[in-house]
Amino acid sequence: MRYLSFIGALLIASISNAQNGSLNNAELSLIRKSYDKNDAATKAITNALTNSDIKTLVVNRENIGKTDHLFKYRIKTGSITDQKSSGRCWMFTSLNTFRNKVADKLSMSTFEFSESYLYFWDILEKSNLFLENVIATATKPWDDRYVEWYFKAPVDDGGMWSSYINIVEKYGVVPKNVMPESNSSSNTSQMLRMINRKLREQGYSLREMAADKKVKPEDIQKEKVKLLGDIYRILCLNLGEPPAEFLWRYKDRNDKISEIKSYTPTSFLNEVLPNTNYSDYVMIMNNPSRPYYQYFEVENYRNTKEGINWKYINLPNDVIKQLCMASIKANEPLYASCDVGQQLDSKEGLLSLDNYDYESIYGMKFGMDKKARILTRESGSSHGMALIAFDVDQNENPVKWQFENSWGSSSGQNGYLTFTDGWFNEYMFRFVIQKKFLTPEVLKVLDLKPIMTPPWDPMF
Repeated sequence: MRYLSFIGALLIASISNAQNGSLNNAELSLIRKSYDKNDAATKAITNALTNSDIKTLVVNRENIGKTDHLFKYRIKTGSITDQKSSGRCWMFTSLNTFRNKVADKLSMSTFEFSESYLYFWDILEKSNLFLENVIATATKPWDDRYVEWYFKAPVDDGGMWSSYINIVEKYGVVPKNVMPESNSSSNTSQMLRMINRKLREQGYSLREMAADKKVKPEDIQKEKVKLLGDIYRILCLNLGEPPAEFLWRYKDRNDKISEIKSYTPTSFLNEVLPNTNYSDYVMIMNNPSRPYYQYFEVENYRNTKEGINWKYINLPNDVIKQLCMASIKANEPLYASCDVGQQLDSKEGLLSLDNYDYESIYGMKFGMDKKARILTRESGSSHGMALIAFDVDQNENPVKWQFENSWGSSSGQNGYLTFTDGWFNEYMFRFVIQKKFLTPEVLKVLDLKPIMTPPWDPMF
């Protein structure tokens, strides 16, 4: 009797488990049977995978040597930059699209802006924006999605083309030797940890102050400025204080040394990049999870309180490629971003859909398309680089492209990454291009009111 009762309880539990979605013994048995551990191929693969690096085992030997690194259309570049252990790719990429213009203007063999200088102001401005967001949401509950979003990561290294514009137009630029890299600019995690720790502490107290209706808005602002003094101190201690003025001279290609001159960061910007109108540039994007030929804006995605948000025109890949080719042919590099970790052979400096064959070794398909990968957060833009070259077939159709990367000259092909046109279709996302290269149809999109997307959109 007890045995029958026990069996009955098991049956009831099994039915209950099936109804509530938990795995029961019968289902686990079916799952186990689906794996044939006695199959010879399965045994061999198991032995290999349990004792080796996965990526080494899935290298597609048939693809090795099929793609060269020669290009019919290529923009001349200078020395390769190195962001090291930091997330400043967007900053390096933005500056890399302009630094060769400076080198040509000054007849230098190569030139590099100070990324550390811009990084200092970027983090200070992001800190101010965080505290402003805390003030604006002070009456919202702690579990409000915006409040959670702001406190989750008060500041980070990340940014966008629009972030570059916001900082450069406000603070100017300086040469790299005027404010060189420090350990904390090249390895940002520890400094950012301390800044975010302080910002959360400041945000907590400022939130309570701002929620008090008796406190005047001007007093809240005074307290905020006082708190930012601590952030400024941390930045100065780790990066050095940015120069308000500096003396600079340079040596040209003929080893001639220029006269030494005094500059401010803004006057230097105006001298080396005169007549640069950033409103002439627009971001275009391939995001199949959103409708094409629409204008989008990402809510509160900026690094300064008064700055511009990130905006982009969503376009099909075939249109984007034609625009990119026109820009490169005109010797204008493009800010571009992609999902660089997908099918990357860093040693060869090649991004190709055929680099690694995971499906053969696991015996299953990994079949999501680009839209599905975006919506499920399997794929997204992870790294920015300057797009500088493309190669074509006999009909002038693109077959491969090339990035100028910022991972140092020992990475990839002497600092460059080649990617196939097929890889472009699947893993390229954002591009910044001058309006003069846009077609009338694309230009019309800029007249539309941008569709606002939240900062936690799966694409971002």
